[in-house]
Amino acid sequence: MDLLNTLVEKGLRRELPTREEALAVLATSDDELLDVVAAAGKVRRQWFGRRVKLNYLVNLKSGLCPEDCSYCSQRLGSKAEILKYTWLKPDEASQAAAAGVAGGAKRVCLVASGRGPTDRDVERVGKTIEAIKEQNEGIEVCACLGLLSDGQAERLRDAGADAYNHNLNTSEATYEGITKTHTYADRVDTVQKAHAAGLSACSGLIAGMGETDEDLVDVVYALRELDSDSVPVNFLIPFEGTPLAKEWNLTPQRCLRILAMVRFVCPDVEVRIAGGREVHLRSMQPLALNIANSIFLGDYLTSEGQAGQADLDMIADAGFEVEGAGTTTLPAHRADALAAAGAAAAGGCGSHASAEGAGCGSQAPAEGGGCGSHAGGGCGPCGGHAAPAAEPVAAEAAATTETVPAANTARTDLVAVRRRGAGTDLAPNA
Repeated sequence: MDLLNTLVEKGLRRELPTREEALAVLATSDDELLDVVAAAGKVRRQWFGRRVKLNYLVNLKSGLCPEDCSYCSQRLGSKAEILKYTWLKPDEASQAAAAGVAGGAKRVCLVASGRGPTDRDVERVGKTIEAIKEQNEGIEVCACLGLLSDGQAERLRDAGADAYNHNLNTSEATYEGITKTHTYADRVDTVQKAHAAGLSACSGLIAGMGETDEDLVDVVYALRELDSDSVPVNFLIPFEGTPLAKEWNLTPQRCLRILAMVRFVCPDVEVRIAGGREVHLRSMQPLALNIANSIFLGDYLTSEGQAGQADLDMIADAGFEVEGAGTTTLPAHRADALAAAGAAAAGGCGSHASAEGAGCGSQAPAEGGGCGSHAGGGCGPCGGHAAPAAEPVAAEAAATTETVPAANTARTDLVAVRRRGAGTDLAPNA
């Protein structure tokens, strides 16, 4: 296809595609899907080789959020039966993070539900960052705490944070229909504050909330304009008890097209498959590694992911390799620019990372980032631990069946609330 050849050439030159080209990727047929993946794979390999960066989520504070984000299981009024607990102590969070690091994660993403942190919260998280870095040499830490006030990003940087995650989630035009307790502009402002403080900016989206192709292209172009180092792509987890519980709009093929479009628009940034990959990509997850160069290991904030060992096996079986702690994630031109910005913002002292910023900072973001499927803070996939199998959210999921569900039907059997790891006495999934 001439379209794909053009997109590959532009991606190798870091040239922005036209909106028409980005929309055309989302409109390709199933017959063209493997060609789309192969084309996006050429761009991915140019900038990231066959490396896969592992990120690990630690939910510092679960539930009890005053924000009304429709996609989020931690939102005000949510009836989702998730874990609810207040702040983990620094040593508890560090212990949780150690499980992910032992599993191969090079970035730990610290997430807390809520509108935004108080200065006391920032101090608390700063102590947690220090504890994690003392016990895990070379590890990247990304914070995801919601909307930032003036000076808070600088305080997190001085405590050792490498990145800050705050997702835009959806287009500006549709944002008010998803959240009313804060604005799209509020989110943009927080990403800009992180940038100005010399932190690596991690900001992404949530697909599957009923948005149009135009909305998806709008938010990805906005993320490119914000110059995010890392773009977590979340696929909505329709939790029972949330306003979007009935939104099952994604197929594995649709998810692959979305990831490819993000890669073409943001060719040289860390594209992370975040929350919902097990629910919507399912058996197509290994194919998605040809497009994205980063995933979360284990569980998310409030939902379970597949077993950590299964993630590692998947990466190896697909012919990829886990990115080591001594490897710089970002291409040299982005890593150098990030290091220079960090040094300038810190007055030249460079208190945290340099060329390690795999897309969220000189060292690491969340997502949460990936974030997205929960948390008013705009984080993302949430979780980071695991142990015994949790009960599925939907009651009907308890029954087994011999039939194979259609690709676009509700798969409530794949949605399981996290019951292990942080905030519990059970071992994490890493």
